[in-house]
Amino acid sequence: MTFQDLQIDWLKCFVAVVDAGSLSGAAPEVHRSQSAVSMQIKKLEAALECQLLLRGPRQHQLTPQGQILLGYARRMLDLHAETQAAFHGEELKGRIRLGVPDDYAARYLTPVLKRFAPNFGAVEIELYCEQSTSLIPRVKSGDLDLVLVSRDNPRQGTLLFHEPMVWVGEAQFQVWRRDPLPIAVYEDASLAKRSALRSLALQGRRYKVVYNSSSLAGQIAAVESGLAVAVLTQCSAPPHLEILGSEHHLGPLDPMEVAVLRSRASRGSKAVDSLHALLLRTLRLSVPA
Repeated sequence: MTFQDLQIDWLKCFVAVVDAGSLSGAAPEVHRSQSAVSMQIKKLEAALECQLLLRGPRQHQLTPQGQILLGYARRMLDLHAETQAAFHGEELKGRIRLGVPDDYAARYLTPVLKRFAPNFGAVEIELYCEQSTSLIPRVKSGDLDLVLVSRDNPRQGTLLFHEPMVWVGEAQFQVWRRDPLPIAVYEDASLAKRSALRSLALQGRRYKVVYNSSSLAGQIAAVESGLAVAVLTQCSAPPHLEILGSEHHLGPLDPMEVAVLRSRASRGSKAVDSLHALLLRTLRLSVPA
């Protein structure tokens, strides 16, 4: 059986619609009219013999087949851009001041940097690992160029995905059986702390804060030593700790909105442009909620 080849322009329009949420929003991104974008999507669907997008009340949504295609499409466009740069692009130089919390660095940032570094070896990256509450003011002031953070304001940056939050405890100590419940928390402004206290309040469960630490390592140490239970992002929860839930009399937690923020001062930097675009292509809507 002979299959129709997929065109780069079709994939560009498809990804643009997903990122913008609508045909009208995607049109200026790909320098086409709304009707032309619609036609490209129809050609792509005809070639793959399936529906990729559903028109929702406010924006287009992916079908299961569209979700499968999205990962491939981003990778193909990424490779296409790398190929173009290898033959026609100028060597990028400069410095990028990048911020990320500890819990997102290994799981989400490392794969992006592995793809970025081989192609832009002349770009110097300064990495700062701090809590989101510290990073957001720094990118707003221009002290940092890019940050990958948990946001509490939908107007901050570009939403990438939702990261689940989980209660964790050490099985051998069974701290979750104590009353009041001993908990380890981040600093006062932390979204994780707010989520934990809100969940306990809704349950009417008594608690006491026995450990404060702004670092992920500190939170894990408190749990491992049997001092407390803690709330962590799912991606950072060590496999040797027990995930706690309703059977431990602990309620659900609100997920984190993970977003990328860029400083105004970095707008003229092609190096920052490239890394920002790679973060969007790699992480936006490609991580399951």
